[in-house]
Parts: sequence; structure tokens; C-alpha cells
Amino acid sequence: MSDQNRSSDQGRLLTSSSSAHAALLGIYEISKVLTRPARLEEALSGVMRLLASFLDMHDGLIALIGEDDETTTVVGSGWSEGTAREQFERLPEQAVGQIVVSGMPLMVRNIAESPLFADWSELKSGEPGIIRAFVGVPIRNGDRTIGTIMIERQSRHDLSVSLDEDARFLTMVANLVGQTVALQTLVARDRERLMNERHRYEEILDPCAKRTPAHVSGIVGDSESIRSVIEKIQQVARCNLPVLLCGESGTGKELFARAIHEYSPRKNKPCIKVNCAALSESVLESELFGHEKGAFTGAVEMRKGRFELANGGTLFLDEIGEISTSFQAKLLRVLQEGEFERVGGSRTIKVDVRLVTATNRNLEEAVLNRSFRSDLYYRIGVVPVYLPPLRERREDVPLLAAEFLKRFNKEHGVALVFSQSAMRMLTSCDFPGNVRELESCVRRTAALANNSTISVEDFACNNGSCLSLMLGRSLNARTAAGMPWSSGKGATSVEAETALPVIMPAQPAFPRGSGPAPADTGFGERQRLVEAMERSGWVQAKAARILGLTPRQMGYALRKYGIEIKKF
Repeated sequence: MSDQNRSSDQGRLLTSSSSAHAALLGIYEISKVLTRPARLEEALSGVMRLLASFLDMHDGLIALIGEDDETTTVVGSGWSEGTAREQFERLPEQAVGQIVVSGMPLMVRNIAESPLFADWSELKSGEPGIIRAFVGVPIRNGDRTIGTIMIERQSRHDLSVSLDEDARFLTMVANLVGQTVALQTLVARDRERLMNERHRYEEILDPCAKRTPAHVSGIVGDSESIRSVIEKIQQVARCNLPVLLCGESGTGKELFARAIHEYSPRKNKPCIKVNCAALSESVLESELFGHEKGAFTGAVEMRKGRFELANGGTLFLDEIGEISTSFQAKLLRVLQEGEFERVGGSRTIKVDVRLVTATNRNLEEAVLNRSFRSDLYYRIGVVPVYLPPLRERREDVPLLAAEFLKRFNKEHGVALVFSQSAMRMLTSCDFPGNVRELESCVRRTAALANNSTISVEDFACNNGSCLSLMLGRSLNARTAAGMPWSSGKGATSVEAETALPVIMPAQPAFPRGSGPAPADTGFGERQRLVEAMERSGWVQAKAARILGLTPRQMGYALRKYGIEIKKF
């Protein structure tokens, strides 16, 4: 062998050894970049920077493809993500498609002579005499191609040998990138699964963590019926139409009235509420319309009414079905004309008020028996909203009970919890008093609980002191005896379910052993009258309906037993 041939072979060996060493060093550095905890885009940008230093390339891109065959990530050498994507989209679809579809490397030694780049818009942008070469390799995850690594090299001589080496090197890099993408995808899926599991267990362990999709302050529930109500009030709150809230006592009508105000454009204006059943007709007129100084005894100064105070905002009239027919006419004028005069005054005052009313009576039946004006009903009932009783949304009982117990714990500095059997017992209850009765039950049970965990034995219904059971037995006894539950005039099934009967003493109010009980001296009847008046807010007409009497009979009974009417 001549010295010249020997020298040539040694040069190729040195060159091959040097290339292998450079490739091994490049793979080592790239693996370090891919194993660091970083976003995938940052890791791929680091890979491109290393490729630019280890390969004599002009440009380079890494593009990842999603499961829907859409490009998800594009990273370039020295480009921003937006610029890199633009460069990738300008590449010929035939060249990129061949790499993705075949799953094999693509080497083009001269782009100007390749039919794959015949229509490439940037083909003529190169310098004369410069040979532009292209190398692209697929990034694979199993049997699927999930992306490509592409580089462009420029030189004035043939790059055939170096392109083969570049393709082998880029194939090794693509394998590392594919494993990294697969690992990050697996980690992301596991993280999503764990987060879903965490949310599911949080909802099981803490029912209060689950709320309605559009949270309304003070309203707890996730049943389909309560969601429907919330959606309806959110929709109707945007306009200024009157809303009539219908439902049994204790269903939260005041909370929903407040929600209507909060979702309306008037939310930054006042929201005034009035309980019509708690005031007599004369007092109610003064409360709503105001009065001038000297209008009546005790009117020592001018006072604005609730309509004036609610100007620009919302006025909530609770128990609208309890107002008298004469006052209904006065209220109708305000609603129709938007104007009124104060009691004892002559100046007309105009107001802009959004009216929300509520009742637990059947106003349609009241209109039929002429105890409620039909024209007023049509005025206030433009948008009726029915609030379901608690027995129709039992799935909300655990949420409500947990919320009431949470408030009790916060107020008293304790940490009580419900046992599973206790929660099941609460869910099985009808709660004729609805949410108000449930709250009372939770607070009473929590106050008398013997341990930090409330059990079934702690409930009042297990020791004979449940108010609902007592009321049910009283109702059955009155029905069996033929005693009237209500007057029938304007009475409804809702009122019969929610009105509280007067519970007569089971035994004479005398100590045992004191001899035979004397004849009834009227103490029991007087007690019935007083309790009925107290429950009706000392409104004589309402107390008469509770006892099944006419207003004239009620007045005669009050005078007979010397019961004085309390004034508020």
C-alpha cells in the first residue's frame, strides 16, 4: 500500500471517529435538556439550539402533530413560535406529507432539482451557486408519527456524505423527542385523572363544596328543580317585569327575591322588603306610601314610604295575599301609574320601582272567590316563579344540612359532623316547614348532641319531641273531630299544610292529686285566640282565617275574653 493511500484511509478514520464523538456528545446534551422539568415547548427550543451548534444547518424546525392531525406545536431555530409556525406552513405539503405518511427519513441533496420542492415559494430566494439540501425525519410514538424534525443545509459543494450522517443523528434525536412527548402526555393524563378523582372525593366528603353552577348568595342546592329556578330568575332579572314568587312557607322566597335584585341592572340601587302580613292596613299604608307631618296621631314628622326609599331599585312585598281588598285598590294605582300621595298629603310623587311579590296562598283560587282582585293579580303575576318544597328536592337536604351545621359550628366554636345514618334520616324526612324547619332541626339536634358525631339517636323524632309529628297528630285529631282547619274563604291546600294549628293541652292545667278538674272556665279558648293573634302578627283578619272564624266572630271573641289588640 502506498503512503498516499495509507494517509487517506487514516484521514477518513479520524473523520469518522470525530463525527461519532460529536454525535455521542450531542445526544448526551440533548438528553439532558429533554429530562429537565420544563414545558414541552421550552425543551424543544433547547433541542433546536443544540442542533444548531452540533450541525452545520441553515434553518431547522420541530413540528408536533395532534391526534386530529392538526399541528399543535412548532419550534424553530432562532424564531419565535409564531414565526416558526409561519415557516412550517410555507413548506411544501408533499415533502412534509411524505415524512409523516411513510414514517421514513427524507433526504433531498439539492432542493432546486427535487419535484417535491418544485412549487416552493422560497426556492428562488437562495444565493447563486449555493446548493440547498433538506433532511427530515419522523418523530414516532409507537406505530404513529407524531411530528417531524427538519433542517436545511447550504453549501457550495456536494453534501451527500454528511446528509447521511445528519439523518442518522436526527433519527436518534427524534427517538428521544418521541419518548419525551409520550411521557409528558402520560403525565398530563394522569394529572387530569387525579384532579377529577380529587374533585369527586371532595364532593363526597364535603357536600357543601358543591354549589349551583351560577352561584346565588345564600341559596344552597344542586337539584334539577332548584337549578331551573335559578336559571329562570337570572333570565327574568334582566328586565323590569314584576315577578310573583309562589311556594310554601319556608322555601326561601326572600332569598330568591334578593337574587332577582342582585342579577338585575338595579343591583346598585336599594332593595326594600316589607312583610304585608305583619302589619295592619293603616300601618301598611303608612309604611308603603309614607306620611306627612300631622297626618295622624303620632305623626310628628314627615316620613318617606318604602316606595320612595326603593326608587330606582327593587321593592319586595312578602305575603301579598294577606292584604285586604280595600288596600289592594290603593296598591293597584301605584303599580299602574307609578305615582301616589303620602298619607295626609296632596302632592303626587312618581317612582320607578321593580316589584317582586311573594305568597304561600293560591292566588288563582283567591281571585275566583273574590278575596283577591283579578286586576291586581294580573299586574303582579306577569312572571310567576314556583319555588319547589323541600320534599320535591330531597337531594338538596344533605347540602343544606351540612351548611346549617357549618354555621352552627362557626357560631359556637365546635366541630360537629353528621354520621351517614343521620344524613340518611334527614333525607328521608318530608319537612313540611321546608328549609326553615330543616335549619331548626339541625340547630336543635346539634345543641343537644352528646358527641362530636351526630347520630340517629340525637334527633327529636326518636324521643317523641319532633314538632312536625306533633302537628301532624293534632291535624289528624282536628280532622277526625270535624273541626275546621281554615275558613275556606281564600284558604288553600298550601295554607293548610303550612299554617300552624293551636295545640290544646293534653291534660288539664292542674297538678295531679288536687281533686277533680273544674269545668272549663274559658282559659283554653282564650289561649287559642292569643296564640292565633301572635302568629298572625296581631292582624285580626288573618287570625280569623287561621281559626276558621269570620272577622265579626273574631272581634266578638276578642272582646268576650278581654284581649287587647297590640299596636305596632
